[in-house]
Amino acid sequence: MFRTLTHFSVQLVNRYLPSPFSFAVLLTLCAFLLGMTLTHQSPVAMAVHWGDGLWSLHGFAMQMALILITGYALANAPIVQNFLDFLASKITRPTTAIFVVTFVAMIGCLLNWGFGLVIGAIFAKSLAKKVPNVDYPLLVAAAYSGFLVWHGGLSGSIPLTLSSGGETLATLSGGTLMQAVPLSQTIFSTYNLVIVVLIVLIVPLMNAFMHPKKPTTIDPKLIAPTKSTLPTPTTPAERLDDSRIIMAILGVVALLYYVGKFTQGVEIGLNIVIGLFLFAGVVLHGSLERYYRAVGNGIGGITGIVLLFPFYGGIMGLVTGKNADGTSLGTVFTEFFLQFATQDTFALLAFLSAGLVNFFVPSGGGQFAVQGVIMLPAGAALGVDLSVSAMAIAWGDSWTNMIQPFWALPLLGIAGLDARAIMGYCLMIFFISGAIMAGGLYFLT
Repeated sequence: MFRTLTHFSVQLVNRYLPSPFSFAVLLTLCAFLLGMTLTHQSPVAMAVHWGDGLWSLHGFAMQMALILITGYALANAPIVQNFLDFLASKITRPTTAIFVVTFVAMIGCLLNWGFGLVIGAIFAKSLAKKVPNVDYPLLVAAAYSGFLVWHGGLSGSIPLTLSSGGETLATLSGGTLMQAVPLSQTIFSTYNLVIVVLIVLIVPLMNAFMHPKKPTTIDPKLIAPTKSTLPTPTTPAERLDDSRIIMAILGVVALLYYVGKFTQGVEIGLNIVIGLFLFAGVVLHGSLERYYRAVGNGIGGITGIVLLFPFYGGIMGLVTGKNADGTSLGTVFTEFFLQFATQDTFALLAFLSAGLVNFFVPSGGGQFAVQGVIMLPAGAALGVDLSVSAMAIAWGDSWTNMIQPFWALPLLGIAGLDARAIMGYCLMIFFISGAIMAGGLYFLT
C-alpha cells in the first residue's frame, strides 16, 4: 500500500509540478492577488512591495551560490572524492544506501544546515556511482530530507535569535521577550529532542522502504570523470598559478584566522562554513589554478539560485508589505489560525500557520520577523511558554521545506537533477514528518 502511494505521488508530481522558475512566478501571482484581496491594497501598492523585495535576498543568494560551488569543489578534490567513494564502496544494497545518506545528511544538518545540504548531495552522488541499481532521485530526495531537522539543531535561526537577546529580540517578539532564552529551553528541551530523535529514527527507514522495484539509476554524464585541462607550467606566471607554496601560505593564514575566531567562541554560522569549504578546497586541490578550474566546473549549478532568489525576495516583499493599518498578508495568515487557538492547541496551530507562511517566506529569520511579533504575544496571552511558541514556528518552517523547492536548489545543483525528480518522494516525507512534528508539539508541550 505504501509503495503504491509513493508511486502515485511520484507520478503526480512528475505530471503536474511546474519547474522551480514557474513555481516561483505562480507563487508571486498568488501572493499578489491574496495581498490585494485580504489586505485591501491597490495593485500599485502590491507592485511596490514586490519591487522593493526583489533585491532583498542578494546577500543571501551570494552565500547560497558560494556554499554550492565551494562545496562542489571541495567534494571533487581527489582526496575527498576517494574517501567518499571508499565509504560508498562499503555499501552494497540500495536500501542501505538510502538509509545511510538520510542519516548522514540529518547529522550534518543538525550541526549546520548548509554543511548538511552539501554533504548530503555529494555523498548521494558517490553512493550512486558505487551502489548498483540504487534509485538516484530517491537517493537525492533522501539527502534533502536531512534538512527536516535543521531548525531543531545547532544552526536553527529562531532558537539562536532567542538566545541572543537584545533589542532585536524584543522587537521580533512583540515586546514579550526582553531577555535571552537559553538553548536549554529550545534546542535542548525535552520535546525538541524527542521530535529530532523520532525523525532521525523514522524518516531514514521510511526513505529506504520507498525504494522502487524499477529504479532510475544515475545518468552516466553526471559521474563522468572531469578531465583536467591544466597545461604543464612553462612560464613564471603559470608556475606561480600552480604553486603549492602560494597555496600553503594562504592555508596557513586561513588556519590562523579560524584559530583566532574559535578561540573567541564564535558561532558556526553560514559564513564560517563557506570559508571552511573554500580554504579546505584550495589546500586539497593543491594550487590556486587547480581550485579555480574546479570551481568553474561547478558554476553551472548556481543557475537556479541566481535566477530565482530575486523572485522569492519579491514574494517576501508581497507577504510582509503592510497596508495603512499595519496589516500584511503574513499577519492575515497568522491571525486566521490564532482565532481557533486554545492553550492546548496553540503550538499545533502555530506550527501549521508557520508551514503555510514558509511557502511564501522560505527563510527562518524572515519568517520569525513576520510571525514572531504576532505569535509570541498571542501565546503569552493564552499562557503558552514563549519558547514553545517560537519552536512551533521553527518546526513549521522546517516541515514545508519538503514541498517548497527553494532550499533544494543548492542540493539539486550539485546532484544535477530537476526538482520534479525528487518532489514526489519529498511529498511522502512531508506527510510522515508532519505527523511526527505535529504530534510532538501537541502531546509533549
